[in-house]
Amino acid sequence: MSTRTVSPAEAHELMKNGSTLIDIREPAEFLREHVPGAISFPLSDILLGKKIKDLPVNHPVIFHCLAGSRTAQNEDALVRTADPATVLLLSGGINAWKSANLPTIEDKKYPLPIMRQVQIVAGILILAGILMGYAIDESFFLLSGFVGAGLLFAGVSGWCGMAVLLSKMPWNKLKN
Repeated sequence: MSTRTVSPAEAHELMKNGSTLIDIREPAEFLREHVPGAISFPLSDILLGKKIKDLPVNHPVIFHCLAGSRTAQNEDALVRTADPATVLLLSGGINAWKSANLPTIEDKKYPLPIMRQVQIVAGILILAGILMGYAIDESFFLLSGFVGAGLLFAGVSGWCGMAVLLSKMPWNKLKN
């Protein structure tokens, strides 16, 4: 099955004509920044088999994520979720939408996405390990190696302990 992709400009026009834009990113990502008029329906719910209620079937349904990879990788599940509506994928996700200078709603009181937090913390720990390894004691180089090994494990296994830990931090608790 091959679902057609649409550019941000095409998606914007389709939305003006009644198409529904569905953001499959996780709720925290959506709350931090989203396209006006988009509906949040996380991929985690879609993969559990949940269906979107009250979708208009006479207009296409457009799915998007951050950069387009989650929508492309889960195309079959998205089609099943929106059945019988026509499914389109936003090429490049919200990143392409913003690059096309189309509007978004941003609320910086919500935390950065967990993976960005992981990148920041990993970078700080690796840099600290290197600096302390040169300045204090060579054994601090092990900190950088440990973080690198953790990132390698996360990439291979799909499970990131640092992301799990960060998601439990108080600043990442969504407030209703």
